[in-house]
Amino acid sequence: MGNYKANAKNTWNFSLTEDSRKIGDLAYEKWYSFKAEIKLSGREKYKLEPKGFWDSKIELTDGRQSLLEFKMGWKGILINTFFEGNEKTYLLKLKGLLSNQYVLLDTDQEELLVAQANFKWKNLTFDFDIETSEKFEGFEQKELLLLTILHCINYYMNNSAG
Repeated sequence: MGNYKANAKNTWNFSLTEDSRKIGDLAYEKWYSFKAEIKLSGREKYKLEPKGFWDSKIELTDGRQSLLEFKMGWKGILINTFFEGNEKTYLLKLKGLLSNQYVLLDTDQEELLVAQANFKWKNLTFDFDIETSEKFEGFEQKELLLLTILHCINYYMNNSAG
C-alpha cells in the first residue's frame, strides 16, 4: 500500500509527495479553471483540458495523444484511461453522503485508493491524504493517474458546490 500527500501551495497549485519525495505538480491556469498542467518530477508535462459540449469532459494529453478522459455522472466521475493502448474504466465517488473521503473503484468494484480531503482554514485550501491499494501500486502510470485523480476531486468539489 502507498501513502501520498497532496498539498495546496495556493488555490491553484498542488504538489504530490510520497514520504517527502516529490512526485509532481498539478497547476491550474487560473483560479476556478479546469485547464491544468501536470508536471512529473521526471520533467514530463501533460495537459488537462475541457472538451465536448459545455466542456462536460476533461481530457489528459501528452501533446500528441489522449491518455485519459473523465466526466461527471450520476454515480461520480467516470474515468477512462488509454495508457499503452489499453482502455480501462474507473469510478471516483464520495465514500459516503456527507464524507470528505473519495474512493476510486475499478469495474469489479475493488477499492483502489481512498483520498481524504482536509480543509485548511488559514489558507482556505484543501490538502489530501491518499492511501492506495497494492493493485494500484502495480499500475505503470500510477503517478500520472494520482495527479489526474487530484484534478478529478477538485472538479467534483467545484461541480458539487456550484
